[in-house]
Amino acid sequence: MVSHRVRLTPMPLHSDSAHTADVIVIGGGIIGCSIAFRLAQARLKVMVLERGKPGAEASSAAAGMLAPQGERVEPQAFADLCVASRELYPRFVAEIEETSRRAVGYRQEGSLLIALDDGQAEELRETHRAQTKRGFRLELLEPEDVHRRVPGLATDLRLGLFVPGDHWVDNERLMEALIESCHRLGVQFHGGRAVTRLNVTNGRVESVDAGPDPTVAGSKFSAASFVLAAGCWSQELVTPLGINLAMQPCRGQMLEFDTPEQLPLVVRAGHHYLVPRHERRILVGTTAEYVGFEKAVTGEGLRLILEGAVRQAPLVSQLRFRRAWAGLRPDTADHLPILGFGELENLAFATGHFRNGILLAPITAQLVSELLLTRSTSLPIDPYRPMRFA
Repeated sequence: MVSHRVRLTPMPLHSDSAHTADVIVIGGGIIGCSIAFRLAQARLKVMVLERGKPGAEASSAAAGMLAPQGERVEPQAFADLCVASRELYPRFVAEIEETSRRAVGYRQEGSLLIALDDGQAEELRETHRAQTKRGFRLELLEPEDVHRRVPGLATDLRLGLFVPGDHWVDNERLMEALIESCHRLGVQFHGGRAVTRLNVTNGRVESVDAGPDPTVAGSKFSAASFVLAAGCWSQELVTPLGINLAMQPCRGQMLEFDTPEQLPLVVRAGHHYLVPRHERRILVGTTAEYVGFEKAVTGEGLRLILEGAVRQAPLVSQLRFRRAWAGLRPDTADHLPILGFGELENLAFATGHFRNGILLAPITAQLVSELLLTRSTSLPIDPYRPMRFA
């Protein structure tokens, strides 16, 4: 275990108070709920405060790709963290499905990367070289082999790369099952409760103010430990305390279509992708726009997504449109998450996961719960410490 120098604070005895817990998690997305799930399994009294509806922000707006190999994540230590989280997914899903008694749509058929020009083809070859050198199994495919696996893709594609280890999950169904699992384990959810203030005394968070209206103080909620997992809204909560997380929201827009046949696996060309969903649907995305907290679907965003999708799979232009939406990803200055304790001894950070929130949920839940329960972690988290932007 990797030790961290923090002062130990005993957990209080369970309280019957509706506003008191062993741990309060601020933020009800997949990161916050996964941490709550693990802590509740350890028989702690856990409370989740969420400004809106739990799971309704970035966690439900994502595509659900679990693709640390195909994404070419950097730096290497972070890539290893992403792979470690992907390896936890089968057990993570099995626990949630067993506890909730709901299927989450976890698929392990692999992902297919395609190259539409010479530059993309060279990137795929480099990915193949780098990943096979690390011991991963990948398969370069000639165009005819690609078309045999997935009919309807671009006729002029140059190369394909099959990544059997990169999976995907229906993140909307996963969120519903995860929240149900937390309920069954006794986690208390307070939706529509925007945290407006962290009340700090002698280097510790004693309580938080939270209410249905962000403009008023609301009620006080107390705990021995707190977890900040509020995504894009994390920065505004710690700014009054002089803490800089160097975070900003990144808008991603998405489209969904009906398909006559089920897409057999994820298909990606550059930043554009097609992700299968049950009931013969596909998700198409995405954009990366730094426009503040403006969570809107725009004509320009839809045009860019549709052009990219039709370029890799002309059949998309003939599909029946279902819906479009946008979500805000919590990005940091170095695009790495923020994990662990900072200056406040009982406030753990679990935010800033950018495009990898769904992928990193299992490992984040493991590490943050370890930190709260044992004051140590099974993997090093120093590169993700919250004070690195101070």
